[in-house]
Amino acid sequence: MSNNLKLKDKLIAFEERVAKKFNDAKIKAPIHLYYGNEDQLIEIFKNIKNQDWVFCSWRSHYQCLLKGVPETVLMEKIIEGKSISLCFADYKIYSSAIVGGVLPIAVGTALSLKKAKINNKVFCFLGDMTSETGIAHECIKYSENHDLPIKFIVEDNKMSVMTDTREVWNSKTLTYENKNSDKVIYYKYETKYPHAGAGVRVQF
Repeated sequence: MSNNLKLKDKLIAFEERVAKKFNDAKIKAPIHLYYGNEDQLIEIFKNIKNQDWVFCSWRSHYQCLLKGVPETVLMEKIIEGKSISLCFADYKIYSSAIVGGVLPIAVGTALSLKKAKINNKVFCFLGDMTSETGIAHECIKYSENHDLPIKFIVEDNKMSVMTDTREVWNSKTLTYENKNSDKVIYYKYETKYPHAGAGVRVQF
């Protein structure tokens, strides 16, 4: 079995354990689960070094694992109710449940790295609806124009909560879907989970 396949199985198995604990009412706070984008994230993290910074939204279990956060530590925080705001300073990974909340922080971090002439990079993950917000456009534009050491990864699962993102904007394509920028990575994926929860106990 290849290393990528082993890692993919590990990611999926972890989310399935979280889903079970949530449906069994062992987790009292909201959770947001990944599924279907393991291959994309594994490839992206091949270019992320230990000293690089990673910023995420409320869905960040995979990023935490790929950044090196131990499964036991991560699961403990999730059970504590911190699934949507996971932050591990020692691993340089931060997430926020506020829509677009980490974007300006990520840009500020990238700007500080450039000014200090530090070679580390910033990777900022955001969903397809967040990518259409004003704060995303401003942050990406500023990063492009100032050539900051940052990558924005737009993860398109076609949904904003339970609403079709393209239907909201009455557009067949989204802003960064066909954009050629060295600051933006864009990919689509299909998930088996609802926006929040695991589809049994509660759904937001």
